[in-house]
Amino acid sequence: MRTIKIFDTTLRDGEQSPGAAMNIQEKLQIAKQLARLGVDIIEAGFAITSPGDFEAIKTISGEVEGPVICSLARAKETDIKRAWEAIKDAPRKRIHTFHSTSDIHLKYQFRVGREEALKTSVEMVKLACSFVDDVQFSPMDATRTDLDYLCEVTEAVIEAGASTVNIPDTVGYTIPNEFGIMIKALRDRVKNIDNAVIAVHCHNDLGLAAANSLSAVLNGAGQIECTVNGIGERAGNCSLEEVVMAMRTRRDIFNADTNIISEEIMRSSKLVTKITGMSVQPNKAIVGANAFSHESGIHQDGLLKEKTTYEIITPETIGLNKTKFVLGKLSGRNAFRTRLGILGYALSDEEINSTFERFKKLADQKKEIFDEDLEALVSEGFTTVPETYSLVDMRISSGFHEKPTAVITLKTGDGVIEKTEHGDGPVDAIFKAITSITGTKSELVKYEVKAITGGTDALGEVVCSLEEDNRRVIGHGADTDVIIASAKAYVNALNKLAVRKK
Repeated sequence: MRTIKIFDTTLRDGEQSPGAAMNIQEKLQIAKQLARLGVDIIEAGFAITSPGDFEAIKTISGEVEGPVICSLARAKETDIKRAWEAIKDAPRKRIHTFHSTSDIHLKYQFRVGREEALKTSVEMVKLACSFVDDVQFSPMDATRTDLDYLCEVTEAVIEAGASTVNIPDTVGYTIPNEFGIMIKALRDRVKNIDNAVIAVHCHNDLGLAAANSLSAVLNGAGQIECTVNGIGERAGNCSLEEVVMAMRTRRDIFNADTNIISEEIMRSSKLVTKITGMSVQPNKAIVGANAFSHESGIHQDGLLKEKTTYEIITPETIGLNKTKFVLGKLSGRNAFRTRLGILGYALSDEEINSTFERFKKLADQKKEIFDEDLEALVSEGFTTVPETYSLVDMRISSGFHEKPTAVITLKTGDGVIEKTEHGDGPVDAIFKAITSITGTKSELVKYEVKAITGGTDALGEVVCSLEEDNRRVIGHGADTDVIIASAKAYVNALNKLAVRKK
């Protein structure tokens, strides 16, 4: 049975989803979870794009052990040198460089001919090999590239030292049968193909990213590029959880598996959702809220008699624990730390202390605290940023015959300021009062409220996305009072905007 490598690009291509930008601490948190998940390679970012991306890759390289840490680089000398600087501290490192090969890209975007594109690709692979032993090359828009030319480029970059050649379906154009034929052709026609791993990177524009990736595996591919929850540019990337569980469930077909620890899938999905603010659709395969829900009487009857009648995967396999672990206001720090460890969180003493304080406040507000509540508290801790604005107090009044009114007190650089504003509802009044105090001109582009657990005392989580001067940030807030959670989320977003401006 073959082992297929999983190359996770959540932190690079996934971040290209509109509104999914992450700060360094958030990227580090996801990278550590990806290591627990067992991915083979983490594409931590695109080093040349910004100082923030460079620092995130460098931080991950120094703090995350296990997976290979990779940086993307165009087939340009400056890109490749910058990528090397970002990953050089990683115990295991890879440079991933790329150049388009399709005639439509070469003619209209790069304005070069095939010969020049091939020459540049070979030169830059050689340069990357002068820094690291592990070099990956991608002929961008491969599925719309002339097959003879694609074979020529593949052979040349392997000869130059590339140990992985990634075949991207950059615009999600191909279909499974067609893509499988292409991968098989590369295996049959490229004489030095055995010196490299064939990888695939499929986009989901036609909803076929997972199917195309699996077709490639059946035809000899040894690595799949994917993202948690399938996030990414446009319609997204191949979904990690889908291809992993498809191969594991149908070993009889694929004769292949991965190194993924599937029990970490659900936790990884939730973490990416919290940090990016991109919710998973309820009917999403594997990690959707309805993936293990059964309403049909016939299905329920079958499940009660034998689970395999209507479940081909058990919830426990992906980390959905049916048992309930309840903490409360009398629980101590040791029990708290132990439970976080069971949930997969390795926090420092300082992080434990700050999270424990929030836990105790929450325990005074609700009777039972569940694992989902703890995950929300930890996530809230990782979304903290330097506080330009701090919420001191708030009072809300609203009713059938009363104009919703918010009295907000904020601590700012100019001292403690109180403002009263009216709105169409209490949340609108809160946001207007906060805006009046801060003098910001941001636009609210997304506002989402959800209950973390069931019950009237459930912890409510609010996610709001703000945009100002083409900068978009995501704010988080959690509280048993969703009005307070809304204020926390809005202030958190404004603090992130303030940091971005600086």
